[in-house]
Amino acid sequence: MSSALGKSSRSEPETGSQPISEAAAGAILTIDLGAVRENYRRLKAKLGGVRCAGVVKADGYGLGAAQVAAALVAEGCDIFFVAHLAEGVALRDAIGSRPEIHVLNGLPPGSELEAVAADLVPVINSAGQLKAWSEAGQTAGRKLKAAIQVDSGMSRLGMAPSEVEALAGDAFAGVDVALVMSHLARADEPGNPANAAQLSEFERLRAMLPKAPASLDNSSGIFLGLPYRFDLARPGAALYGINPTPGEANPMLPVVRLEAKIIQTRSIDKGAGVGYGHAFLASGPLRAATISLGYADGWHRRAASAAWFDGVRLPFVGRVSMDSIILDISALPAGRLREGDLVELLGPSQSVDDAAGHAGTIGYEILTSLGPRFHRRYVGG
Repeated sequence: MSSALGKSSRSEPETGSQPISEAAAGAILTIDLGAVRENYRRLKAKLGGVRCAGVVKADGYGLGAAQVAAALVAEGCDIFFVAHLAEGVALRDAIGSRPEIHVLNGLPPGSELEAVAADLVPVINSAGQLKAWSEAGQTAGRKLKAAIQVDSGMSRLGMAPSEVEALAGDAFAGVDVALVMSHLARADEPGNPANAAQLSEFERLRAMLPKAPASLDNSSGIFLGLPYRFDLARPGAALYGINPTPGEANPMLPVVRLEAKIIQTRSIDKGAGVGYGHAFLASGPLRAATISLGYADGWHRRAASAAWFDGVRLPFVGRVSMDSIILDISALPAGRLREGDLVELLGPSQSVDDAAGHAGTIGYEILTSLGPRFHRRYVGG
């Protein structure tokens, strides 16, 4: 079974780690950067000329921020969002000085000069952060760019309405406000009245702030239509193939393929207990295979309960272990699977959203949980 998504590939280590060879790895994670680029093009087409950023927080949703950002730069993306200051510093080192990099969580107290040195744009979420950034600008001898986030109804990050209303006229004296933004809580529910309420509140609050480009759209927000569009969209999940329109066909291309190696095959007799706690008892004889993947690799114990080989479903039997899972391979001809062969966990037979549904979670968590023990193969970049 082929595990490549393209003819050419390369393996890249995660930041601070050593690359794992394909031969040494227990599982292979293939990341199609060509699909990331196409997803960006599709989102830009949907936006109709509105500027489109790339959200690469959490190491590019677990897929490699440096690699994903480089692919997006090749598509003309010149503005990125990360969550933490350290992520911004690492991304600046990876992609150079030209693109803008915004830090969504703002800056920890005392770290402002590190952000200045890396030419990062903090997303200001409180009056205290605004004051600290203004003072950093005075130290630097120039006005420093910032994005101002207001809380339009998510109650997570951003200046509360009362805080915005209380700002003095000189609060922005040392700050170059480059963006005013907020975040939608229920954009994946197009008919939910919370979306219109947040839109109205965002309009009200930004009118009290310095005039600047505005941003409200996240991945799902892009599909809510023109009233939510403003000047900049900030897609994340959709870039990585997660469906931004739940309940409808996914308009995005899949980006990842996860395959695990067969460690061992065996025959199991009727009545035999399988795995920890003998949670599975064989009702008849079966043939089984153990794969090199488990919850230490980020495969949740309640995640999708099957793998595939050449389109044939191979159900899990017993519990997911830390480093291994047992499959029922009785549906395959005897001898068809051998040690070292690859079975698919994510790919054409099972999407990231499918796996998330089985686990009672979301695709974001599936992707960001994928651990460092894989051989990572980048194709299509």
